[in-house]
Amino acid sequence: MNKKEQIIVFKGPYLTLGQLLKKLDLIDSGGEARLFLATHKVSVDGEIETRRGRKLYDCSYVVIDQNNYRLKEEDAHQ
Repeated sequence: MNKKEQIIVFKGPYLTLGQLLKKLDLIDSGGEARLFLATHKVSVDGEIETRRGRKLYDCSYVVIDQNNYRLKEEDAHQ
């Protein structure tokens, strides 16, 4: 059964995968990202990802342990 995707809003041109993990409270510090990625199934736009520095942009699609996330850049003009 597919879970509904959650929209993650961020500021700036991109968010790194490590920053996303912190934003989702899956890790406490950036240093934990490498271990998290080594022990959990994470994909970005359909490809398995192990780099904590992977840049995520507006409309990136991330799956973390079967939880679905769509990234959306906050509109600076609102």
